[in-house]
Amino acid sequence: MTTEFDVFNLHPRLVQTVSDLGYTSPTPIQSAVIPLMLSGRDVIGQAQTGTGKTAAFGLPILHLLDAEVSGIQSLVLTPTRELAIQVAQAIMDYAGSNQPRLLAVYGGQPYPRQINRLNKGVDVVVGTPGRILDLIHKKVLDLGSVKTVVLDEADEMLSMGFIEDIEAILAETPSTRQTALFSATIPPAVRRLADRYLHEAQYIAIQRDHPAVASIEQRYYLVNEADKLAALTRLFEVEPITSALIFVRTRLASGELAGELTQRGFPAEVLNGDLPQETREVVMSRFRNNQSKVLVATDVAARGLDVDDISHVFNFDLPDNEEVYVHRIGRTGRAGKTGISITLVTPAEQWRVRRIEAFTHQKLNRAGLPSEEDIRSHRETQLLDQMGVWLQRSRYRREREMVAKLVEEGHDPLEIAAAALKIARADEKQRPIAALSEVHEARPQRKERTNRPNKRGNDRRQGNLSHEAGMVRLTISKGRSHGIRPNDVVSSIAYHAGIPGNSIGKIHIHDRHTLVDVPEDYLVQVLAKAENFRIHKQPVNVNVA
Repeated sequence: MTTEFDVFNLHPRLVQTVSDLGYTSPTPIQSAVIPLMLSGRDVIGQAQTGTGKTAAFGLPILHLLDAEVSGIQSLVLTPTRELAIQVAQAIMDYAGSNQPRLLAVYGGQPYPRQINRLNKGVDVVVGTPGRILDLIHKKVLDLGSVKTVVLDEADEMLSMGFIEDIEAILAETPSTRQTALFSATIPPAVRRLADRYLHEAQYIAIQRDHPAVASIEQRYYLVNEADKLAALTRLFEVEPITSALIFVRTRLASGELAGELTQRGFPAEVLNGDLPQETREVVMSRFRNNQSKVLVATDVAARGLDVDDISHVFNFDLPDNEEVYVHRIGRTGRAGKTGISITLVTPAEQWRVRRIEAFTHQKLNRAGLPSEEDIRSHRETQLLDQMGVWLQRSRYRREREMVAKLVEEGHDPLEIAAAALKIARADEKQRPIAALSEVHEARPQRKERTNRPNKRGNDRRQGNLSHEAGMVRLTISKGRSHGIRPNDVVSSIAYHAGIPGNSIGKIHIHDRHTLVDVPEDYLVQVLAKAENFRIHKQPVNVNVA
C-alpha cells in the first residue's frame, strides 16, 4: 500500500507499520522534521502536544538504529513519568514486529529492574532527567555511543528545574551527537539551552489549530485572591458539572484545594507529581471512567490525561502564558461537544485577560458570581425537580405506607411533607455558602515616576512596596537572567515555608532579582525558613524589600 510516508524513504517495514496504525498523511511537524533528522541535522521544533511530534522524532530514531552498535544509540528526555511511558509505547508501536531494545526509566520504578535491562543491552532510552542522571552516577548508564538526543517538552523540563540535570546528561554524550529539541513555547531559557547545545539547528514552528476553542464558552470571574475557594464552591453549586478539571499552579496547592473541596461536599481527587506512579494511573483511570467527577491538577501532571467528555475546565490559577491557557481549555469541548471554561482572575491579573483574548481571538465574557439567594433558589429548584421525577415514577410504596402511619397518628400531610423535605436538605448544612469580600478593580499605575524624590532617589524602595493591603513585598536574589519563572517562585516559597501556594501575591521578575508579595500573616514563617530557599537547586537569599 502506498502512503504519503513513502516520500521520506523510511524503511519499508516502518512505512507499513505506520499504515497499519491508520496513518496515511504526515502532519506538518512530521513533514518538516523527519527529513531533517534523517539527514543528521539538529532541529528545534516548536509544537504542542497533539501535533504528531512523537512520530516526527520516533520514526527517524527507528530508521537510524544500527544493529552493529551494541551501546545506547538514542536518548529521549521527557519532563514526566507519564510522558516517558507514552513516548516509549509510541516508539514501540511505530516499530511494529521489529521491536528495538527500548527502556523507559523514571522515578518510582525499582532500580534493579532498570539496571538489569541496561546490563543486557539497550538501543533506545526514554526517561526523566532525574532518573537518567541517577543511573549515570551509578555507573550503569553509559551514553558514550549515543548518536541522537531528543529533548521533548523542553519548556516544561526547564520550568521544573531540570536545566542542570539536562546539561549534566548532555555532557555525557558525544559532541558529535544529533540533538532535537521540542517545546510548546520558546522562552529565553529554552533559547539559551538551544544556542549552547545545538549546532546550526533548523527551526521549525508549527501553529496548531484550536478548532475546539470556538465550541468552548469562556468566562471569567473577578475575585480577590483570598476568595478564590469561596468563588469556586459557589460556582460548583450552580454549574451543570458532569466532570471538571481544575488547574492550579503548584503541587502543594492541588492537594490543599482538593481537600478543601471534599470537606465542603464536593469530592475531588488530586493529580500531581508527588503521587506514586501506580496511584496516578488509578486516579486517571477513575476520572476517565467517570468514577470521580472532579480532578485538581497541575499542568505537568495533567500531561497524558486525554478525556473527551470533560464538561468544565477551571483555571483556579492563571497559567504563565497564553498557549498553556489554550492547551488547558482544549480539554473540554471535544468530540463535537460544547464545553465551559471558567477562569478566576484577581484584579491585578485583569490585563492578562486582554492578552488571552488577543491570542485566542475569542472573547472571555466577564460574569458575576452567584449570590447567596441564587444558590438557595438553585438548591430548592433542584430538590423540587427531583420530587417531580419521583412523583411521576410513583415508586415509593414503602414510603407511602410510612406517611399513612404518620397521618393515622394525627399528623397533617403538609407538615409531614415539609419535615421530609427538611430531612432531605440536611446535607446542605455541610455546604455553607462562603462569604465574598468586595473586589476593587486594579487602576492603571501610569504615573509611578511622578513621586520621585530629589536627586537620585533616597526613596528608591517605593517600587518595592506592595500596593495590596495585607501583603508584604520580599526580594529574591535571582531573576530573569537566572531563568527564574513565576512558578519557580511560588513553588519554592510554598514548599520551603510551608504556606499555601495560592496565598502568594504579585510577582515581578527583574533581570537580577525578583519581587514577590506574601501575606503579612505568613511573613515570620517565610523569613524563618529563608536560609532553606532554593530555586533550580541553587540557594537564594530572601529578604523584606
